[in-house]
Amino acid sequence: MAKPIMAKATAVWLVDNTTISFKQIADFVEMHELEVQGIADGDVAAGVKGFDPVANNQLTQDEIETAEKNSLHRLKLKFNAAAQGEEKRRGPRYTPLSKRQDRPAAIYWLVKFHPELADSQISKLVGTTKPTIQAIRERTHWNIANIQPVDPVALGLTKQSELDAAVQKAAAKKAAEGAVMTDDERRKLVSTEQSLGMDAEPKIPTAIEGLETFSLSSNDEEDDRKKSDHLDAGNLFNLPEGHDEDEDDEQS
Repeated sequence: MAKPIMAKATAVWLVDNTTISFKQIADFVEMHELEVQGIADGDVAAGVKGFDPVANNQLTQDEIETAEKNSLHRLKLKFNAAAQGEEKRRGPRYTPLSKRQDRPAAIYWLVKFHPELADSQISKLVGTTKPTIQAIRERTHWNIANIQPVDPVALGLTKQSELDAAVQKAAAKKAAEGAVMTDDERRKLVSTEQSLGMDAEPKIPTAIEGLETFSLSSNDEEDDRKKSDHLDAGNLFNLPEGHDEDEDDEQS
């Protein structure tokens, strides 16, 4: 059963203005029967002003009269079509005004130390918007020079259990996709089989691309061998016959 708004104040009004039993009131406002009795005795909710459930569209007068006549009757909250689905509304969590200035620091910390987290996860953790996350991730935020990374748990923006659950979920998603994260992303270790199965990255500069496949033909190798034989140390000093004798005769 749905709980009425301002439950304790509603209980105060019902105790003061009706003859409904403590058990019926306790069931309606989801409190303990002894707590409702404490309201009647003045020990609980002292100083709390009663909240009229009839005037505020939570109960009908007929419902109250039926409950007064039958102690076993359970009060039913008045149907409000406008409130249907209100508890299922989704979106960023509410962040108190006093902590909103801390959100950029928390976002920066999450982006820096947990890059595996999706923007939607960060948005739910600290109650922010995706454009703000993107601006900090790309360092285009208007105050990026003054933002220092601070743990959102330490700032009170989220719970450690929620952060751990989000990180585990992101890691599981990465593992399911078979993606290997970079060093900058604090990637997880990869198994030997997965590492060996990855394509090798090219290590040769693009300026000399293609030299790794260059090879000499058999004819080129033979020509180079002949040239090296012809230019050996002995051939360099073997002068033509009679060269020295003719040169000596001219000098004499």
